[in-house]
Amino acid sequence: MLQTHAIDPEDSAMDAGQALYTITAGGFSATADAFARDEESEGLWFVSMVGSQTALKAIWASLLKQPPDVAHIIKGADGMALTGGYQRCQIPYETIGTWTTKIARLSATGGWHALVYTKTAEYGYEKDSFLLLAQSDEEAPALHHRFLDKRSPLPLHGSWAGWLWERGLSEGEIIPLQSVGVFGYRCSPKAQKLREDLSDAVASGRLTLPREASDG
Repeated sequence: MLQTHAIDPEDSAMDAGQALYTITAGGFSATADAFARDEESEGLWFVSMVGSQTALKAIWASLLKQPPDVAHIIKGADGMALTGGYQRCQIPYETIGTWTTKIARLSATGGWHALVYTKTAEYGYEKDSFLLLAQSDEEAPALHHRFLDKRSPLPLHGSWAGWLWERGLSEGEIIPLQSVGVFGYRCSPKAQKLREDLSDAVASGRLTLPREASDG
């Protein structure tokens, strides 16, 4: 189960004030109301898109082809996309075989919505690295702590969430993604380095160990 921000394509996400994009691949296009993309590698890690059922399935099939079809994300909704500003996107090779696609009909418009994400965004997925999809910047440190604690051989106290977040960013273990509709981050923790940094932080007093409950 995806433990992150739930996207409802029939709520405010489709309001005029919400930034909308067009995703194109294989000669088909659809409106992307949310996505997370690595600007450096052009890797597409998550996308929520609205359009015809045929277009949604064709776009995703094009992205999963080996080699994949050329795909772009363009500013503006499908049919009203602005010229220029084309940004390439592709499925990261290391995520092939980990993707989940959920397609549902929209009752209000009669169109279709596809929510597509790699299972590395799931809390219970058995892999050290993970994709973090948060509802806000403020939510991200606590969500990161939850995912990291699940994967760490060491117990990580909840009060350390802020320190763990800032450390991950400074060490390059948390990479912010170009995100619309969500706040996306690629997280690749290094267990041995984390262990060493935790030991140093506790020894120096920057982190305190949780107090043990007193006996009766």
